[in-house]
Amino acid sequence: MPLASLAMYVSPPPVARATAAFWHALSARLRQAGLDAPEHMDESLRYDQAWLHPDLLFAQTCGYPYVRYLRGKVQLVGTPIYTLPGCDGPLMCSFIIVQAEGPIRTVSDLRDRRAAINERGSNSGYNLFRAFLAPHAGGNPFFSAVLETGGHRASIDAVASGQADVAAIDCVTFGHIKRFEPERVASLRILAETAKGPGLPFITASTTSQERLAQLRQTLSETISDPSLAPVCKVLSLSGIARLDDRDYEALAEMDKQAARLGYPAIV
Repeated sequence: MPLASLAMYVSPPPVARATAAFWHALSARLRQAGLDAPEHMDESLRYDQAWLHPDLLFAQTCGYPYVRYLRGKVQLVGTPIYTLPGCDGPLMCSFIIVQAEGPIRTVSDLRDRRAAINERGSNSGYNLFRAFLAPHAGGNPFFSAVLETGGHRASIDAVASGQADVAAIDCVTFGHIKRFEPERVASLRILAETAKGPGLPFITASTTSQERLAQLRQTLSETISDPSLAPVCKVLSLSGIARLDDRDYEALAEMDKQAARLGYPAIV
């Protein structure tokens, strides 16, 4: 049975509901086009367990794991275009957040502070953050402590509560939370933005035929542009899809390499 999973942007609750509605519409169109698509997404798997599942039809991954170990093992379907601050077509940045009333005013003020990261395999919470810090670190440890929270929402909460002083938050996640849970970020301030890189791509299994891949791309584009689905896409801040390839995502791998060349291969 084909598997579908959209577990990268599933909060706050309005986003989760809109994601489910989006898949319901997309899967119906895929079935009308003759593809065997599940009516419901698989929510029993951890988000990253779906990426290399042999029955994968459709999922969304992070660009950093894509360049680290998914290339050649999955196929790119397309990269979503979001309409939130920090996004530029299929490109997106991370926001460096600190407490609004705190003493941190410049990047230099971050030295020897406590950082929160969601996980070391993340592009927005780690790779872009490290690339931002590397020119300032001078090849030395930059923070006094690094807390791995397991997710962007938890990193936001860590900074808001004072458990950490700074974090890098995916601009789409930050935008969703600011729209639907504004109280969660009310005490925070954006200190800076990281460089932009290609966003989180939709993928399918390496075994998906080229004919089926073409149908996925066409149906995905048609679903996003369907006027009847406009309220759902508005909640998701989803306006279109872009065709990016490996060469575009190589920019994320280059950020990794450049940080190492600057003597800062890991956030420490």
